[in-house]
Amino acid sequence: MGFPNFFTSFTSNRQKHAKSSLPSYIPLRQNLVGHINGSHNDSFPKSFFERLRHRLGFRKTIDGGSRTEEEEKVYSWLYALAQTDRDLVFEYVRSTERGLSFTEADRRLKENGPNVPLEYAFPKWWNLLWNAFFHPFNIILIVLSVLSYIASDSPNGYIMLILVFISVGLRFFQEYSSSKAAMKLSEFVKCPVKVQRCAGRVVQTELIVQVDQRDIVPGDIVIFEPGDLFPGDVRLLSSKHLVVSQSSLTGESWTAEKTADVKEGQSTPLLELKNICFMGTNVVSGSGTGLVVSTGPKTYMSTMFSTIGKHKPPDEFENGIQRISYVLIGVMLVVVTIITLASYLRTYDASESILFGLSVACALTPNMLPLIVNTSLAKGAVAMARDRCIVKSLTAIRDMGSMDILCIDKTGTLTMNRAIVVDHLDSWGLKKENVLRFAFLNSYFKTDQKYPLDDAILAYVYTNEYRFRPSRWKKLDELPFDFIRRRVSVVLENESNAEGKTLRFVDRFMVTKGALEEVIKVCSLIDHFDRGAVTTLSSEDHQRILHMAEELSNQGLRIIGIAIKRLEQQIRDQSPVDDEIVESDMVFLGVITFFDPPKDSAKQALWRLAEKGVKAKVLTGDSLSLAVRICEELGIRTTHVTTGPDLELLNQELFHETVKGATVLARLTPTQKLRVVQSLQTIGDHVVGFLGDGINDSLALDAANVGISVDSGASVAKDLADIILLEKDLNVLVAGVEHGRLTFGNTMKYIKMSVVANIGSVLSLLVATLLLQTEPLTPRQLLAQTFLYSVGQIAIPWDKMEEDYEKTPPKWSEKGLPMFLLWNGPVCTLCDVANLFFLCFYYKAYTSIETNFFHSALFVEGLLMQTLIYYLIRTEKIPFIQEIASWPVICSTVIISAIGIATPYTGIGKVMGFIHLPLSYYGFLVLLFLGYFTVGQLVKRLYILIYHKWL
Repeated sequence: MGFPNFFTSFTSNRQKHAKSSLPSYIPLRQNLVGHINGSHNDSFPKSFFERLRHRLGFRKTIDGGSRTEEEEKVYSWLYALAQTDRDLVFEYVRSTERGLSFTEADRRLKENGPNVPLEYAFPKWWNLLWNAFFHPFNIILIVLSVLSYIASDSPNGYIMLILVFISVGLRFFQEYSSSKAAMKLSEFVKCPVKVQRCAGRVVQTELIVQVDQRDIVPGDIVIFEPGDLFPGDVRLLSSKHLVVSQSSLTGESWTAEKTADVKEGQSTPLLELKNICFMGTNVVSGSGTGLVVSTGPKTYMSTMFSTIGKHKPPDEFENGIQRISYVLIGVMLVVVTIITLASYLRTYDASESILFGLSVACALTPNMLPLIVNTSLAKGAVAMARDRCIVKSLTAIRDMGSMDILCIDKTGTLTMNRAIVVDHLDSWGLKKENVLRFAFLNSYFKTDQKYPLDDAILAYVYTNEYRFRPSRWKKLDELPFDFIRRRVSVVLENESNAEGKTLRFVDRFMVTKGALEEVIKVCSLIDHFDRGAVTTLSSEDHQRILHMAEELSNQGLRIIGIAIKRLEQQIRDQSPVDDEIVESDMVFLGVITFFDPPKDSAKQALWRLAEKGVKAKVLTGDSLSLAVRICEELGIRTTHVTTGPDLELLNQELFHETVKGATVLARLTPTQKLRVVQSLQTIGDHVVGFLGDGINDSLALDAANVGISVDSGASVAKDLADIILLEKDLNVLVAGVEHGRLTFGNTMKYIKMSVVANIGSVLSLLVATLLLQTEPLTPRQLLAQTFLYSVGQIAIPWDKMEEDYEKTPPKWSEKGLPMFLLWNGPVCTLCDVANLFFLCFYYKAYTSIETNFFHSALFVEGLLMQTLIYYLIRTEKIPFIQEIASWPVICSTVIISAIGIATPYTGIGKVMGFIHLPLSYYGFLVLLFLGYFTVGQLVKRLYILIYHKWL
């Protein structure tokens, strides 16, 4: 039972197999296709798969690269079924030729679960709310708010809570809206599948029913036609001219031929098995029936998802914000403790000292950071929505701004994903209209199956206004395409003698079109168009044609051969035509070449991305020659190219070096695409975006910093993507990069400005508290100043960036912010201290009598300083002269500054303890700020000279 009986299925006859191998199915099936994440059965030795592979002649690796134990189970199961006669495969899945009963199908559905290869759950609203809420600075503000309530400073607590609620609400609303839109796109559409089931207790009747794809179970017999998706891994039972697209798994744009009437060899690559069709692939043409052998997590497709969610790179920006928060908390604890103790030792009023310390802590905290970040991201998401994008993760917008490498899957993204005719050549490579004429007649009159290449030929003839007059021809018979002959022939009759002068075949002839090597097989003659003669097809002619075909293939072109033959008159009354007699001794005319052309917008978009410092790398499952041809037409450098099989031969160091230099990487498996993305991230320290729409792109989409898919892509690709394009236009990505850099730049402006201004002001307060006999500002005055300053920063997300900034991808620098603070913080503190000494020595405002004047002056100066410092920080150029901020920022500055200057003259100012300030003080402030901008500009130029960057 078990292992020995398994091999008898390949040698015994059907009756013997039915008796001996059926009982052994259960342990075999359980171990070969057990749940992907299930535990290993200890009673089933691990070496079984090694022995199985050895006995069946399997190679160590298939399709390149090593496989996990779970993948080995799936591979071994599919290979076993591919090598088994189709009449015997029913017993491996405990089914019958009539199909499963409805009761048995329901039982298996409960046992196996829904037929979904990857269960992806969109985040619930409470998860989105928690993620929006759990920001380091939100937590700091909430803690300070609670402490304010405890210290009986309710207005301050309310202000901080309002800031938190606005910030959290903005981010939650935007991400929740995007999530709902993505759910509508990625919703598993009801996909009915034709299934053969049996019913009846005594006499069973075969019924054809429609079952949703999620309810398909192993053992079901499915019936498929053009356009149908395979609902699981399927062993073909019957097929008629079946052509399948496997681009969702392989990335290759060309189709694969499938047939049930074969038993595969041991060394055939898995995806080239002709009698196995895979979940997620679709029927291009033809029809047939198949036995579902694996569903859900036990399919080949599921092996691609075993590492989903394990390779997402850390968010350097969020980690940097977290580190900043820890530093500020440390500084806050030290400074606030010193200020609180100094205030207490002077006044011996504990509650007032604690309240003043909390006010200083609030002033030190970048209160608006979560709001600024989330407003900037939401603004970018709205702008991208206008460009027909769905942004599922707001942080992806910022990552797009930092992206410096975009990996692109060729098919359907760079290209139109359809074939066009490039040329029609004779056997010497010369363009000949007669070759196109007979190819057109073949495509025009064939009726059995219309392929994309037929549409391409017809479109080429019509758009170029060739006049081949098909009305003069009459179709007599057709020899349809099949996978043995790999060609299609039509028998035509010329009903008019008008063309008799130009055509040698004026009565009845056959036109054959198909795979070049198969067409040459049935040819014994060759047409010399220039000489007007037909001669014997020699071995030299044969080699010349094959050499020409190889050169054309190296240019990324697909080729079909064209041949014709004059038929004897007596065949007129024979029906059907004997293809073995007719398809022989034909005259070879030439070839038709096809190409999947690049999109018109792709070249322009790639050029614009390159201008912004984003390098494009093409990662495709297609052939190298085809990928290179596409890239050359798009202007992508092809001096450094490689393939998946070549990468498998390299050690780790050479692998990383090759990936770094290559611009085109072809014939990649899904795992190799993942390794390429990870290599660029870890070794190259790049921020990587990946644009793909197939199942084979899922691993790379999940691992990339920014995963991008399209609405017509595979469901799993859309689930794993951060951004979904509603149109396959790379120009949308250019707009996304611009939005991302604007968001990143404005966020960095606020972070650097707030850290410099807040820490500089707090240090000034510390100096004033230690040197003076009174508090520089009362808690209420300090909170009012902080509130006005914070409100004035709301317009920052609407600021603009310099053109030079958008030309290079910005990155978070771990050392950049501390160095920026060390260079610029002292300038701010120096100005505050200068103002402090001016008040003390010019106005003598250091006695308790002049406290109100001192408070009023520090309030106005501190507010204006923190408001105007933004203009020095926001640009590398000279503010107000070489670079002007956006009008919302200027308006905000004018309004807040006006409110700050007017406050001492209002009733609110009197309540807060302010008095009128003399005009001479405002004159001093003008000189002070001119000096600040002058010194600050000199420090800025020196900083840029040393570190070669500003923001």
